[in-house]
Amino acid sequence: MKVQGRMFMWLSIFVLATAIVYGVWSKEAAGTTALFMAFGLCIMVGFYLGFTARRIDTLAQDNKEADVADEAGEVGFFSPHSWQPLALGIGGALAFLGVAIGWWLLYFSAPLIMLGLFGWVFEYYRGENRTQ
Repeated sequence: MKVQGRMFMWLSIFVLATAIVYGVWSKEAAGTTALFMAFGLCIMVGFYLGFTARRIDTLAQDNKEADVADEAGEVGFFSPHSWQPLALGIGGALAFLGVAIGWWLLYFSAPLIMLGLFGWVFEYYRGENRTQ
């Protein structure tokens, strides 16, 4: 993670320089703002990766003499199946459709989003997946 953190920090410096040069030459507000926001996002991701890398053990990707097999093993826990992202996707689509059609559509999408979010957070506290 240290390598990725450094990469994002260097990328943030490049994006900052690009934003300054673009802002001076073009005098266009939207692109300059977008580049400064991209700079902020790169800083946040780089800081998070560096912050996390200090708190976990050294990974194989941080060792210059590591083999590919050194990183083998369990990667993490991934949910085998869940219907909750479908509810969140439909609710989100209806919410964004409400921007084009009318605000009244949010009355239908907000409960669907809340139901999907609640189900997704608590899906391992009940039912057949309770012990995982």
